[in-house]
Amino acid sequence: MKIAVLPGDGIGPEIVAQAVKVLEALKLPLEMETAPVGGAAYDVAGHPLPPATLDLAKAADAILFGAVGDWKYDTLARELRPEQAILGLRKHLSLFANFRPAICYKELTAASSLKPEIVGGLDILIVRELNGDIYFGSPKGIRNSPDGLFTGAREGFDTMRYSEPEIERIAHVAFAAARKRNRKVCSVDKSNVLETSQLWREVMTRIAKEYSDVELSHMYVDNAAMQLVRAPKSFDVIVTGNLFGDILSDEAAMLTGSIGMLPSASLDKNNKGLYEPSHGSAPDIAGKNIANPLATILSAAMMLRFSLNLANEAERIEKAVQTVLAQGYRTADIDTAGMKRVSTSEMGDAVVAALS
Repeated sequence: MKIAVLPGDGIGPEIVAQAVKVLEALKLPLEMETAPVGGAAYDVAGHPLPPATLDLAKAADAILFGAVGDWKYDTLARELRPEQAILGLRKHLSLFANFRPAICYKELTAASSLKPEIVGGLDILIVRELNGDIYFGSPKGIRNSPDGLFTGAREGFDTMRYSEPEIERIAHVAFAAARKRNRKVCSVDKSNVLETSQLWREVMTRIAKEYSDVELSHMYVDNAAMQLVRAPKSFDVIVTGNLFGDILSDEAAMLTGSIGMLPSASLDKNNKGLYEPSHGSAPDIAGKNIANPLATILSAAMMLRFSLNLANEAERIEKAVQTVLAQGYRTADIDTAGMKRVSTSEMGDAVVAALS
């Protein structure tokens, strides 16, 4: 089984190194090949997603991804910025379904910014559509406005688009996921304002009839943002579009105590996937060995479960993470009084030790 390891920028190489260390400790028949991506790839190949990196990703059974981005690349043309690498991978590999679980471990309840009674026992799943919406819709650009209040002024414009098949396939993914959980799906949209969301709600309602054992509800995105803070445990599976999912999943991350705890999987129709932590490249702490690697390690566990059919090994990693948290090990982002502050590499070592 071949894994494309794409560490990326900022803290990416540090946190991916810990996930690789954990995978190696399991002594699985995995072939892991590393390639540059993002700003690191631009530095050596002049593009954030060089052909060799893309070819490796296509040939691999799964991709373990770190993070991309750094302020020093902000002056580059948009098509050359590090973030285009992850968008390109999603597009070229047809990774349309993003799974972002938000779990508040009992050991980290005090690290959350919300009251323990609000987040204690939290276990929700956000399913985000990745290939459509305003990120990929066309036309887009900057032009002189042809109409409106300020005709002739420069304006930026993007197009929000969703086709019926795009909505159908993410609906099936969400309902199937809910069947393995608590059989509740909340579809989030803005159908009181957006034509795109009206179609979204119509299709979700129709597909729900094929899953009579799953309860479907609808919620406007602004209300969903509020309810995630007010009563997050009222949700089970949230399914939504690319833009809304991007925002809501980051909000949900903070319910868990730190975005450094949130793994993610981006899957195609055959469950080949790209696995990455939900946080960014954090260039301000890069190279300091203080970043939290647990989201990346948990992403590796998701990789074993969804793409490589190694559920037992995935569970071993997840239990090892729970063990180190119970033992009091904490990186800076989740540290509280009385805990054992450790570095990035020390946290990785602790998870490896817990595996045995």
